[in-house]
Amino acid sequence: MEEAKQLFKKLKIHTLLDLALIIPTSYNDTTLTLKPELGKVNTLEAKVIDSSVYAGKLRVTFELRQSNRRISSTFFRVTPYHHKLFEVGSSHVIQGKLEEYKGYWQMSQPKSIKQVGKITPKYKTVLKESEIGSLIEAYVSEQNLFNEGLDSKEVATLMHIHFPKSMEEVYDNGSFQAGFVGVLKFVEAYNHLKKLRGKRADFPALEALTGNIKPFVENLPFTLTEEQQAVIAQIQTDVAREDKAAKRMVVGDVGSGKTMVILASAMMALPHKSILMAPTSLLALQLYEEAMKHLPKSVKVALVMQGKNRGDYVKADFIIGTHALLYKEDLPEASLVMVDEQHRFGTKQRAMLEMLASGKPRESGDNDAKNIAMHSHVQRRNENHQTPLLKPHFIQFSATPIPRTQAMMDSELLDVSLITTTPFEREVLTQTIGKQDFPDLLTHIKEEISQKHQVLIIYPLVEQSTEVPYQSLEESHAFWEKKFDNVYLTHGKDKQKEEVLLEFREKGDILLATTVVEVGISLPRLTLIVMVGAERLGLATLHQLRGRVGRNGLKSWCYLYSNFKPSERLTQFCQTTNGFDIAKLDLKFRDSGDILDGTIQSGQKFKWLDMGEDEEIVGYAKDRVKIKNDVGVTVSHVNG
Repeated sequence: MEEAKQLFKKLKIHTLLDLALIIPTSYNDTTLTLKPELGKVNTLEAKVIDSSVYAGKLRVTFELRQSNRRISSTFFRVTPYHHKLFEVGSSHVIQGKLEEYKGYWQMSQPKSIKQVGKITPKYKTVLKESEIGSLIEAYVSEQNLFNEGLDSKEVATLMHIHFPKSMEEVYDNGSFQAGFVGVLKFVEAYNHLKKLRGKRADFPALEALTGNIKPFVENLPFTLTEEQQAVIAQIQTDVAREDKAAKRMVVGDVGSGKTMVILASAMMALPHKSILMAPTSLLALQLYEEAMKHLPKSVKVALVMQGKNRGDYVKADFIIGTHALLYKEDLPEASLVMVDEQHRFGTKQRAMLEMLASGKPRESGDNDAKNIAMHSHVQRRNENHQTPLLKPHFIQFSATPIPRTQAMMDSELLDVSLITTTPFEREVLTQTIGKQDFPDLLTHIKEEISQKHQVLIIYPLVEQSTEVPYQSLEESHAFWEKKFDNVYLTHGKDKQKEEVLLEFREKGDILLATTVVEVGISLPRLTLIVMVGAERLGLATLHQLRGRVGRNGLKSWCYLYSNFKPSERLTQFCQTTNGFDIAKLDLKFRDSGDILDGTIQSGQKFKWLDMGEDEEIVGYAKDRVKIKNDVGVTVSHVNG
């Protein structure tokens, strides 16, 4: 058992199905060939009738037992062993590729087979053939596979693949039998979902939250979309429980109105406190402005940013801030913790953030740890010290759509809500343009500015580079300033970028920037965006940038500027407006099978499952995992 554990470690696998999914790359079949076929590997009974040496090569003539037909063979690296093995009069079962030359049959360097009638799978792994073979033999059995929750068809398929009685069981014209790939896709999804479900840990909540959201909803100058209302209802159900702290991720498409869901959640928390952490000061400020505008005046809202606090966060009901929140020792205990765009935080901040919602007492060590002693991390125990750890309800929000298949999988770790529609129809025309279209582009920019609209131009680089066939931000600055007034410029390393963006929002006509504005400030007057070197950007980034225009229903344009012929990827992007479909496209055009994930970053790679196309299979696997879980089947860890 100890030896097996070490082998599983080497293979980096954890479950029985991980092992069963290591599929043979080929088979060594020593079944006798009944009807010899040219151009294929044949296994034939033969007798040596002649043997000679020529120029250091051994030439052997065999006579086939079943037809008396002759085959000539040549052996190149000859040892005394070969001479002894292929003595005239000796009988063999030979295996090799059968060819014909001028009417004569030939088989170059055939093997003399000792074990006839056996099919041996060949595996490509870090282990020796004998080691992986013995592991498969020891663990991959019908009983074990049934115990994992597979049905008879899935079990039979895996048994046929690993222990075939004939090659016809496995292959049809050189490919897997019909239905085998579908089973492998399912088993891969099912195995992954079971592992994720095993990782989920739920804890009791600090408080059951049942605050009334009506004063907020009824006071809004617009009606919430059906999806917004549905997600709010899901969150209400989550946070009303005291036995289980909410753990939900809300993924909204660009402009889907997740801010209103955030504000409704803060209302639910009342009279208890809630916290929202945003990745940038701009986003935090924007959320604060929205909260001040739409929440009832009785709700005390505070903003916490480095050196720019507004309101008293100690007494506030709803505290909005950047990572500066993590360093406030007197931050009050919150029954609801929300995070916007979690994937945009650094590794260290995310670790601290997880502590914020984890209830774990902190280790005191470095300054960060000392600075983030928050009440919500304190373990509350009763007099007998037996009460389990209590945690705040925790909701993540993201405007980076993920493929639906990914959402299905992620929901084994935490609950997932998708907001796929926008509060109003956005009219954004997307098209690819090149050098020849530049004069028309300048005319269009002038037209938009004349209507008091704004223009955003995204450059791939800040400074000049010989590696990139486009002008940089700094090189192009003078051209735009010469042609237009009120031109602003910013990029990721610009320490003043937030001030620049705020000033541009009020006074600017054209903003030159890098992808720093991908997720950030709301620019209601922005109607035209140009992305220079669009082929260099990922589809998710292009979609986020396109989401900057047409926010208030104004007709808008998104131009993808490239010096190259438009690729299929960009052409399809132009025709696709829904972020969840973009995420699917992103998978289609990506080289590897890793799954896009702004939030959980599982980095899982699938060999058979196509995350872009196999939504139905993932859905079926999810249902099956739930059924098996309900009847008490859990993940089997083969390494004990």
